[in-house]
Amino acid sequence: MENSEVYAVICISILLIAPAIVSQQIPADKRQVNAWFEGIIKPVKERGNSLDPELIQAESNPKVIKVRQGGGGEFNSVKKAIESVPLGNTKRVIISIGPGVYKEKIKIERGKPFLTLLGDPKNMPNLTFGGTAKEYGTVNSATLIAESNYFVAANLNIVNSAPKPESGKTVGGQAVALRVSGDRSAIYNCNIYGFQDTLCDDKGNHFFKDCYVSGTVDFIFGSGKYLNTDIFVEKREGGGFTVITAQARESSSEDTGYSFVHGSITGIASNSFLGRAWRSNPRVVYAYTDMSNVVNPACWMDS
Repeated sequence: MENSEVYAVICISILLIAPAIVSQQIPADKRQVNAWFEGIIKPVKERGNSLDPELIQAESNPKVIKVRQGGGGEFNSVKKAIESVPLGNTKRVIISIGPGVYKEKIKIERGKPFLTLLGDPKNMPNLTFGGTAKEYGTVNSATLIAESNYFVAANLNIVNSAPKPESGKTVGGQAVALRVSGDRSAIYNCNIYGFQDTLCDDKGNHFFKDCYVSGTVDFIFGSGKYLNTDIFVEKREGGGFTVITAQARESSSEDTGYSFVHGSITGIASNSFLGRAWRSNPRVVYAYTDMSNVVNPACWMDS
């Protein structure tokens, strides 16, 4: 089995266990987390009765498409590989992306579920584009947009390369790197880089493991249900406050919110807030999180 297929199996396992993870108590001791995580992973056959039959069918016969910039693959661009997948896709399609910088604006449509974008953890590919709200609108400025269900991304650098907005001066400078809008998606070992509005965790249930997100203002935002990452707070050009989250829960009965567990908050900013409300009933929890002195002692911004 090739490396790409081995990593794909790992990614699929993460996706399959996500419902089990969020329903079980995470150990307070960080040293026990990996053992706990590995103990939850079960073969598909052992969990068959608890899984979506369409998912079981999709995983039974996965297809691998190789993207290589220097040749040796079916395609030389990620976008073209995704375009080759038919609407109404019913099988796991693993797009194995070779090393290099892919300057592309990538979108996975809602009608293309069960897609995996997979890089090599030892030589992670860079997906980069410089879209901004001024040109595309905020949520559509993303370098990578995933609207389909059962999406998996692993071992990728996802970058919005637009310049850092200057506080109080740059109009339409919001620039999303990743937007996830489908349900039951898993993001593993990905670095997500940007400044304002880096990660749009839009809607649906999403599990992030061993990921890193950097930004300045509201750089994790949306109304999804999101778990786990490491955070780096950048300094704003021209000064001004920095805020990590802007969660968009609208009512107390809405089952959404962000949970950060066994992560860390570091950076070069100062007096950064953990979050502020985007809608009327935001819900954000930081548990067992290492917070450096970049965090404002007040923690939350009430505006």
